[in-house]
Amino acid sequence: MTVIAFIVGVVLLVMGLAVSIGLHEIGHLVPAKRFGVRVGRYMIGFGPTLWSRRFGETEYGIKALPIGGYISMAGMYPPSPTEEPAAVAVSADAASASASASAGSAPASPAPRASGPAGGRFFGAMVQDARLANDETLAGSAEGTFYALPVWKRIVIMLGGPFMNLVLAIVLFAIAFSGIGLQTATTTIASVNECVLPAGTTQTTCTSSDPVSPAAAAGLRPGDQLVAVDGTPVSTFAEASAIVQASPGRPLPVVVERDGERQTLQVTPLLAERQVQGADGAVTTAEVGFVGMTATLEYVPQPLWEGPQAALAQTGQVFGIIWQLPVRVWDTAVDLVTGQSRDPNSPLSVVGAGRLAGEVAATDTPVLSRVASLLTILGSLNIALFVFNLVPLLPLDGGHVVIALWDGLKRRWAALFRRPPPRPVDATRLVPVTFVVVLAIAVMGGVLILADLINPIKLLG
Repeated sequence: MTVIAFIVGVVLLVMGLAVSIGLHEIGHLVPAKRFGVRVGRYMIGFGPTLWSRRFGETEYGIKALPIGGYISMAGMYPPSPTEEPAAVAVSADAASASASASAGSAPASPAPRASGPAGGRFFGAMVQDARLANDETLAGSAEGTFYALPVWKRIVIMLGGPFMNLVLAIVLFAIAFSGIGLQTATTTIASVNECVLPAGTTQTTCTSSDPVSPAAAAGLRPGDQLVAVDGTPVSTFAEASAIVQASPGRPLPVVVERDGERQTLQVTPLLAERQVQGADGAVTTAEVGFVGMTATLEYVPQPLWEGPQAALAQTGQVFGIIWQLPVRVWDTAVDLVTGQSRDPNSPLSVVGAGRLAGEVAATDTPVLSRVASLLTILGSLNIALFVFNLVPLLPLDGGHVVIALWDGLKRRWAALFRRPPPRPVDATRLVPVTFVVVLAIAVMGGVLILADLINPIKLLG
């Protein structure tokens, strides 16, 4: 059953990722069509096409590898300069890929001819092939093209995809935190230890030499509801624990409600070495008061704003990490080669995220807890997609936004000095940069996949 649960967790994450990619591309598709841009393809995934169907001018399809997606828009770039020499035509697939908006991963630029020149002419051939691929989508007119839109419309189209990922993350976190709730220790006692066992022991049963736990000696029972400890009303188990831990050796009056009636019992905490959680969330070992009782856990729905707050807080964290991504990937590669334990905060590939989802699904916890954890993992992936696609480099959405802003700035500058409108920015000149970025993404992704297979981050240690 554990293996089946693991597989179910992985499958659910893959399906959720495919939905996330699909919604990302819808974020591009809807405003593009709303602004009159011709969209030739809407594809989820890369590689061989598993299914496709044409509705109107657009072919909708699903490809084999759910690691990204794209829509192909007419005229992502302006027409090729008339003085440029012609080059050989590229395939329809390459033409579609060069005029696409990607989610998390980008289609490769059209490959140069096998017999093409080397060195600097290699990139020149790439630029020319990209222009030819783009020209095939123009149909001889600027009408219905992306490059001819006003700057703000181009920005809306390109930010629509990442925005969908952010909205989806907020929804997923809201369902996990407000719909299901967080597991919270209540004031109802779940169990009472018969004795006090040493910290870290593997012993599971009491012996005659083990001291009776203060909770058992005081007559506390499972099902008792804590009302007050040492004269202080308590509304959470954490409040009761804080008073107990701070009072070793001192008798404490504990008011409990049992069978609808309140009773006052006397409990004297023992000084024992136990793990405690600090205000910063860090868990340490310390000598504190101990009575030997555990709390009943219940799912407590959080306020509706907890989901958006969690999404925005995680967005800020990912923004802080994304600029360190090459260094973090390098450190992960070093750990992989040297065999050192992997940093639990190192970046993950889709393989690593799937592995974590499988571990969550296979844990011996309530189903609701596993569902909530899977939702938060998928929400975190959408935050990563949102932030990563805002990086201002082609072929990512942020790179297209920068091109649009630069084009708008040139036009405003020309208008300011009453000059003729400049020619639209020719982003095909940046194809070599795009090639380098795609290569870097592929290398980093490969390193992380290897690390997730050979030296994975383990959820349960």
